[in-house]
Amino acid sequence: MEAKRALDLDLTDVRGAMPIPAEAFFLPPGVAGTLQSRIRAMVVQGILAGRLRPGDKMPSSRGLAQHLGISRITVTLAYADLVSSDYLMAKGRSGYFVSDTAPRAQEFPLAPKRDEGVDFTALTGARFSRQLRLAKPDDWQTYPYPFIYGQADASLFDHQNWRHCALRALGKRDFAALTSDYYERDDPILIEHILRTILPRRGIAARAEEVLLTMGAQNALWIAAQVLLGPGRRALVENPGYPGLRAILEPSGTEVVPVDVDEDGLPPERVHGADVVFTTASHQCPTNATMPVARRVALLEAASREGFVIVEDDYEFEMSFLKPVAPALKSLDREGRVIYAGSFSKSIFPGLRLGYLVASPSFIAEARALRAMMLRHPPGHIQRTVAYFLADGHYDALINRMRTAFRRRRQAMEEAIAENGLSVAGQGGFGGSSIWMRAPDGVDTEVLAQNLRGEGVLIEPGRAFFHPARSSRQFYRLAYSSIAVGRIPEGIARIASAMAGIRR
Repeated sequence: MEAKRALDLDLTDVRGAMPIPAEAFFLPPGVAGTLQSRIRAMVVQGILAGRLRPGDKMPSSRGLAQHLGISRITVTLAYADLVSSDYLMAKGRSGYFVSDTAPRAQEFPLAPKRDEGVDFTALTGARFSRQLRLAKPDDWQTYPYPFIYGQADASLFDHQNWRHCALRALGKRDFAALTSDYYERDDPILIEHILRTILPRRGIAARAEEVLLTMGAQNALWIAAQVLLGPGRRALVENPGYPGLRAILEPSGTEVVPVDVDEDGLPPERVHGADVVFTTASHQCPTNATMPVARRVALLEAASREGFVIVEDDYEFEMSFLKPVAPALKSLDREGRVIYAGSFSKSIFPGLRLGYLVASPSFIAEARALRAMMLRHPPGHIQRTVAYFLADGHYDALINRMRTAFRRRRQAMEEAIAENGLSVAGQGGFGGSSIWMRAPDGVDTEVLAQNLRGEGVLIEPGRAFFHPARSSRQFYRLAYSSIAVGRIPEGIARIASAMAGIRR
């Protein structure tokens, strides 16, 4: 603190008289970005924080470059960029100064330190934060054997063409798509590509008024639940099943009834007395079972007979590489009872947060109005970028590349699992990006996962997938979307070794 006050005093003394000494600037280590962008950020932060004020003379480009140990041209380019943004101004041979019109943070007195205040956990009953969720360490990329689900593999992603599409969507021709408030609407170009290229692969024919874009599949499921369910309503869910769905339903006051799945997914004969049935028919989460067509027809007949609605979460259909993908449940729907949720998060990258709902116009109209209350619409630039990525064929090329890589990784997984004597509980026959595993009796997979972290291995314990009344700690999931094929055998061997240690 004393050093900071001394520095502030020094800057005040020299302000307007001589350049601020180069020694007052430093580049914090470990910050991402180019040297030029880091210099810009350093100066901008100084101006916004009030340490650099209008009229202050900056160090010369030569002096700052010598102090930071970098090229003078890098500092010169950073200064020029700051001039163009009106943070600095150039005065001929006099040098660079903080601009008189540079943005400044409003100065307010610091609020007095206060205690924790209202205990919102007690006030709200922790309805949301208490939900059991899948968790992974923030630094999962640093682990050599990350068998975790749903993460992007940088070695497979098409960085160059994605960047090209994003820059194209930033151009003047797409200015309206970038900047406009769509209100309740979606990008018509992206909707057209979904209708023309994505949905037909699932056997689904739809019109524009039957599609709504969402912020990923999770948001799609939330919207569907909000429209269809609430206190006094009854939802049937798969057990084990997707934890994110249970986290949506339980705080809503809906009665949630788990239905145990078998090797073919959700059994229609066990579905009774429901208002809404949620299913992952194509790749059951987490067992990867694919519901046979005959069972899909039986489920639709039950829906017609008993009057319930089906929400189909088709989260991973693009990753069917062992056999041709089965038609979506929605493609067999003749009464408009199926609400279909799709996503680009698994096929492009999870941080994209872009999905869609396909349903009858009356449902989509209600869902659209609900979305408008919450977030209006997904960002226009993201929508247009994805539209170009689809239109230029980059999406299909990416899917083919992922399928080829996943096929090789799947084979390596199966060989290593067999060699090490591990037990598979479900892997599905169509592909996907994970295998559902069963540990021997007496092995708690949460303890196993904790022990494996010390060995550089990440797995997903299975308890979160089960309804709390029917929970099990014996299962776990191994995904291969983010691990190099060459690391799989050693990673599986370490899992087997840790498991044997627990049993002993």
